[in-house]
Amino acid sequence: MTVLDIVKGKDNPILRVMCKPVEDFDSEIKGIISDMKQTLKKAKGLGIAAPQVGLDIRAFIFIMDYGTKNQVVREAINPEVIFASEDQTIGEEGCLSLPGKFGNVYRPNEVIVSFYDVKGEKHQMRLLDLDARVFLHELDHINGVLFLDRLADSLIL
Repeated sequence: MTVLDIVKGKDNPILRVMCKPVEDFDSEIKGIISDMKQTLKKAKGLGIAAPQVGLDIRAFIFIMDYGTKNQVVREAINPEVIFASEDQTIGEEGCLSLPGKFGNVYRPNEVIVSFYDVKGEKHQMRLLDLDARVFLHELDHINGVLFLDRLADSLIL
């Protein structure tokens, strides 16, 4: 397991790429996800997407149930949103690729998502509140979107 370098800067080209789907659920993707978990742990974030470590693949990891006894790191490979509620909440977001920058972003309160794990098994989940926010933030990354593109106002702290 290796801690990877985190790509930084809003104008970095890899952070603006629509990433390619993962085709093979092999030892390479398992190694990438393992390295991303080590990187996230060291960086103390809530999630990290493949382009943030320089990779053009549709994969990210995120912490579910943050700050509870049920907290777990999940991988999401080739993720999709099946449903997003119209009810939204504004919340502060930051990004490991944009250190020191924070801003308010509206996100749906509830989403139903599907994704694959490293074994190639498909999962469908209902995510609420912070879990939904983190999942959508990371999904944006693999679609070439940064939270700065979704700011509710121009204020960046």
